Order: sequence, then structure tokens, then C-alpha cells
Amino acid sequence: MKITIVGTGYVGLVTGTCFAEVGIDVTCVDIDINKIENLKKGISPIYEPGLDEMIERNVKKGKLKFSTDLSQCLDDTEVVFSAVGTPPDDDGSADLKYVLDVARTVGKHIKNHILIVTKSTVPVGTAKRVRDAIQEEIEKRGVNIDFDVASNPEFLKEGDAINDFLKPDRIVVGVESAKAEDIMKRLYKPFTLNGHPVIFMDVPSAEMTKYAANSMLATKISFMNDIANLCEIMGADVNMVRKGIGSDSRIGHKFIYPGIGYGGSCFPKDVKALIKTADQNGYTMRVLKAVEEVNDDQKSVLFTKLYNHYKGDLKGKTIAIWGLSFKPQTDDMREAPSLVLINKLLTEGCKVKAYDPVAMHEAQIKLGDKIEYSKDPYDALNDADALLLVTEWTEFRFPSWDVVKKLLKQPVVIDGRNIFDLNELKKEGFIYYCIGVDTSK
Repeated sequence: MKITIVGTGYVGLVTGTCFAEVGIDVTCVDIDINKIENLKKGISPIYEPGLDEMIERNVKKGKLKFSTDLSQCLDDTEVVFSAVGTPPDDDGSADLKYVLDVARTVGKHIKNHILIVTKSTVPVGTAKRVRDAIQEEIEKRGVNIDFDVASNPEFLKEGDAINDFLKPDRIVVGVESAKAEDIMKRLYKPFTLNGHPVIFMDVPSAEMTKYAANSMLATKISFMNDIANLCEIMGADVNMVRKGIGSDSRIGHKFIYPGIGYGGSCFPKDVKALIKTADQNGYTMRVLKAVEEVNDDQKSVLFTKLYNHYKGDLKGKTIAIWGLSFKPQTDDMREAPSLVLINKLLTEGCKVKAYDPVAMHEAQIKLGDKIEYSKDPYDALNDADALLLVTEWTEFRFPSWDVVKKLLKQPVVIDGRNIFDLNELKKEGFIYYCIGVDTSK
């Protein structure tokens, strides 16, 4: 079976490489010539554990190829996955320009039946627009060629995407015909043989499922952050509360860790897009609007704690930051809380020294020379007035507190992920703040 993946961003590249890994012949297409040439050499444009090795292995096997010309791939492909970007417009709605560009290219060059599958996260109703765009181009050519459209949303976690793809909780597929369903069953047979369920449904329901899933997870995060903020006021410990509610099987332990807000390429964009879709159809997503508001406020919580500690006098202070990516195991800084924090610190006249295991290059692209980039975690601490933990990378979990205290000008630690032990730091003589706990007691 031969398939084509259009778009070699995070979703497209992981999808194409993993399909190749299970024995399918895959061609990944992108209009970025430099990106494609680098991929042919085994150089990936993204950081994802295990992906580079998998790309190299399947390129050598001849299972994974790369191209810049979609039209040249259509003659012998059975399925085309559209995995191009859907960035948010100024009003929060998803921009479908690239999705429809792919559809029009397919319509201009298709010769035989092809199943066009949208992998990108798109609003409900996009499949119809894709079908119309393809059909319009076919009619312009004066030919009659049958094709199908389907929706197959992705549920990949950055940092664990390969495992998510190869061992999925579920595979959601929206189809309009028995023929499309049969093709997708054959495509995903290696996964169903290993017991991973494929859930077939209508296309609009599949499109909605993706937005509903991400919005639910975002809601859990914002809810827990709201509870954490109230815990601090009332003298409760959010870590104890989390354990208490997480033991309820109806709630569970996942996505109820308090912190400094969600970021990345999915949750912020998808929440905004679903709110906008509802607005466009005369309905108000009241819960999601609150989720977004809480998250926006939560990204400032570390700054507020620091500001209050120094009673508003931050000018000239040097602040050390551990972690820049929006989560561990990725270099992704899209919508990262670190960016909100850093910009606020710079506005107050602070000097910022930062370290991240993999996101330093991305930070330099986004921030330039506005901050100082440290060679390791301890290097960031020299003469700093406070340490702010932003991303919970494993290497930050057990620092030498003796060394940290010697390097810091002031023994102030503000923990945005609650990974440090309050009693230990107090015993070591630190002034310690975290999320959802009144540490002054």
C-alpha cells in the first residue's frame, strides 16, 4: 500500500515515519525545499525522542521518501493525508488556506480514485469544503473521476508522539462511504492486529472529536489551576487535593497537576477555534471562554509571585529561568508560558538568564539577544536574585541545593511545576514558593 503525506511538520512527519515503520510505502511532501533536502539526509526539522533514528532507518529501507511535488505522487498513491498547518487567524478561527491548497492540487492532477484524508485539526465542515474544492478542479478539467474524503484526527503528545502513534488509545476515522472505510481498515490493519481500536463515525463527528478532546484536557488544566489559586488563599494544599480527587476513577490522575498554564501548538489554538466555531453558529462556549481566561492569567502567576516577593522592585534584578519549552521532551515554544514570563520580566527591567536542555535554539529565534543563554542549569544561577522553574525537565528534579544556594545572590526559588520539596528547601534555608500552597506557614 502506498500513501502520501502532505506537510512535514510535527503531525505529518511523525505520521509518515510511523506508517513507514509498520511497512507501508510513504512519500512525505512539503513545499519547503530546504526542509525536504535535509530530511533526505536524515536531518529532522523537529525534536521528538526516537524520530531521527526511525526516519534514518526507513529511508535506508526505501519505505520513506521525500518530495516537493505532490502532483508527481498522485499516480500511484491510494491515500493522501493532508497534514498541513491550520494556524489561527486574528479572530481565533482556523486558517484553512493550506488545507484547501492541497485539495485544489489533488483536484488538478488526480487520475484515479484516491482517498483524501484530513489529518490536520480542522473545524467541523472542513471535509465538505475539501470535497467541493477537489470537485471544482476536476470539473474545470472536464473529466469525471471518483474520489473520497475522510477525517482522521491525530492525538499525539509532543515528547511521546511515536509511542502514541504506534500504540494508540484509539484511532478515530470519519468516512462517507463503504469504500473509504475499507481503505482505512486496510491501512490500519497492523494496529488493529495489535488490539488498538479503530472507531469509525461520520466525518463531522470525527472533526468535532479532536476539538472536544483537546478542549476537555485544557478544561481539566484550567480547573485545577483555579482550584490551586483558591487553595493558596484558603490555606489548603493543592497537592493533597489533587491526590484526593485523582483517586476517584471518574476523574483520574491525568491532567490535574497545577502549574503555570498550558501552551504548545494544540490546546491554545484548538480552544480558540472551537470558541470561534460556536460564535459563528450562534452559540456561546461559556465554559471554554472561562478556560481560556484562566489559562491566560495563569501564565503570569510566577511573575506575580516574584513581583510580590520583591514588593514591586524588580528593576536591575537578575532572574534565572530553568526550562523554556512549553513542556518537557520537546523544543516547542509556541504559546509557551516562559515567553509571557520573560517579556514581563524584561518590561520590569530585569536581566534574564535561561537554560533549557533542547529549546535554546528556538528561544534564540523568538527572543534574540534579549536574554542571556546559559550553558547549563548552574551557569544560569550565577549572581541571580531568584530561580524560577518553568518546565519540569527531569534533569531539574534533583539539583544540588548547596551549589544552588552558593550561586544565587538571594536564596529565592519559585517552582512553577511543584517538583521540589517544600520542607527540604525550607530546611536548606531557601525562600520557596510554588503553585497552590501557602508556603509562608
